[in-house]
Amino acid sequence: MSSAPARRLATRRQVLAGSGATAVSIAFAGAFSELFAGTAAARGHRGYGPLVPDPDGLLDLPKGFRYRVLSREGDRLRSGEGPVPSNHDGMAAFAGHRGRVHLVRNHENRVTAKIAVPAVDGLTYDPMGKGGCTALELDSRGAVLGERVAIAGTAVNCAGGRTPWDTWLTCEETEDRAGTNGYTKDHGFIFEVDGADPHRTGAVPLTAMGRFQHEAIAIDPNNGIVYETEDAFEKPFGLFYRFLPEKPLGGTGSLRAGGELQAMRVPGVPDLSVIQETGASFDRIEWVPVPDPQAAGTPIRLQDFGPKGITHAQKLEGCYWGGSSVYFVSSFAQSAAGSAADHFGQVWRYEPKRRRLTLVVVFGPGTDVQLPGESPDNICLTSDGGLMVCEDGNGAQHVFGVTRSGEVYAMARGRQNIGTPQEPEWGEFAGVTFAPDGGTMFVNCYTPGTTFAVTGPWR
Repeated sequence: MSSAPARRLATRRQVLAGSGATAVSIAFAGAFSELFAGTAAARGHRGYGPLVPDPDGLLDLPKGFRYRVLSREGDRLRSGEGPVPSNHDGMAAFAGHRGRVHLVRNHENRVTAKIAVPAVDGLTYDPMGKGGCTALELDSRGAVLGERVAIAGTAVNCAGGRTPWDTWLTCEETEDRAGTNGYTKDHGFIFEVDGADPHRTGAVPLTAMGRFQHEAIAIDPNNGIVYETEDAFEKPFGLFYRFLPEKPLGGTGSLRAGGELQAMRVPGVPDLSVIQETGASFDRIEWVPVPDPQAAGTPIRLQDFGPKGITHAQKLEGCYWGGSSVYFVSSFAQSAAGSAADHFGQVWRYEPKRRRLTLVVVFGPGTDVQLPGESPDNICLTSDGGLMVCEDGNGAQHVFGVTRSGEVYAMARGRQNIGTPQEPEWGEFAGVTFAPDGGTMFVNCYTPGTTFAVTGPWR
């Protein structure tokens, strides 16, 4: 660990009140400006005002904003391949011809999922897998032109990440083997998906990138190194990985050529949750070759990394590249589940050129863990230099905006109460992403699966 942090740190709290709703709060410690390297400068605004209750009971937004439901679980796919699958999760938006937009959307379907991704010839990995991706095509005005299967027969497709050549890497958050839960093939892989032409990528597992409970990826645009998070919520917890491809930045299909998978070791830190002070940094980060990336006999996080061991963390989720660094999120850590310490969310920054890891931000509810403001999940950068954070916690679920100066504001609140008034259950938000022109925010409600397009006076 390095000496005292050189940068100025701040502890901030922003209380957010919604019209006709219980006040909610989100607290964090750290310098949020760290998260915006390489983006336009945020203008320091305090958000877009209070959330206005939606008379249709789906999505509360600030005044002046509106939403369209692009797709909803159980509706018919425009392709005629079957119904829209369940459990909408990670998502990305890509520019198409003549102002069109291609959305690629994950479906985190387990064997118990209500509606599976329909099997399609040439796009199905395992006929018994219910997960996969669907792709929507929108015209320049945002109207849906098409919706079809992009990959099927996978399992528990949680998040992923985009490539510099504009394809989507969808991640299986499972380690189930063939013969488990009825599967006919091993699962726990990453697959490449071309939303504009799914048959171009097919359903080929990128096995060299490891078989584990994948969550998200980010690619260094300078050298093509892929960083990967592992969402393991039971001890032993997940690892943070990097993949050194044989054909870096080689374009669609190049990751099939293989490469070397390594896991991050922070010397002297077996569990990242014990680090509680924002600004704490560690130099000389080590990258250790994974003994068996296929986890043929033992899950990777249980493999022998030598006498120095390896560094674990609970619930490693969101991951993105900004400036010259990769950022990754630990949604929470619970000592009751075996973690070395407790927290309500961390954001870490790794600087490859300096081999330095820094704890940038620690989240936490301002008052009660049952109120929103804990367990950050999917994250995306906005065109004006801000950040959008999907919440995956208890109580009503929000999409929070964050400015470079650290102002936190509620951008959206889900109104899809899927429980009872006495015991409500709120569908988490996921897959927040912006159209290439920055004028539309797309976001999913996990359940009941719904994809929204949000437009309005974006700055």
